[in-house]
Amino acid sequence: MKSFGVMGLTAAIVLAVSAGSMSAQTTWKIDAAHSEADFAIKHMAISTVHGSFRGVAGTVVLDEKNLTKSSVEATIDIATVDTGVAQRDGHLKSPDFFDVAKFPAMTFKSTGVTKAGDHYDVAGLLTLHGVTKPVVLALETPGAAQSMDGKSLHHGFTATTTINRQDFGLTWNGTLKSGDSVLGNDVKIELDIEAVQQ
Repeated sequence: MKSFGVMGLTAAIVLAVSAGSMSAQTTWKIDAAHSEADFAIKHMAISTVHGSFRGVAGTVVLDEKNLTKSSVEATIDIATVDTGVAQRDGHLKSPDFFDVAKFPAMTFKSTGVTKAGDHYDVAGLLTLHGVTKPVVLALETPGAAQSMDGKSLHHGFTATTTINRQDFGLTWNGTLKSGDSVLGNDVKIELDIEAVQQ
């Protein structure tokens, strides 16, 4: 009888721990209306062109007790590219660059999250222009807020990285009279994501 009591208590503890671990993970849907992916690239080695994608969708699985157990999958609609100049946007959508007709979206799927000083490194696979490469996003500690009507909980995520566009087959360029390239190869990316708890 005593043995059964100890076993029962042990089983209860295991179940409680398991339930606690499961409840620590929550699912969040990216809110496209309040999310965007911004980018910046050097032009003629003297200025910086900025642009953004507004068509961001996806899901975040968040473990607030241990962020290293969190994950994210996101898709960005390439056709939403906006640099503020319609002619340039049209060129970016063409086969010279993103080739939207053939590659309408870029995707990111995380493979791991690690603590890195005052931020987190989110490793994952980025697929762009038909090419998949590993990248690492530097993620600020997420912040949360309740909606104005109190009906939903929102989380904010800001992450940055730099990629070489040549790695993804985005090779178009021009040459200035000085011999310098019209476009740089390094593209700085900043993701500002708002997600709603499901």
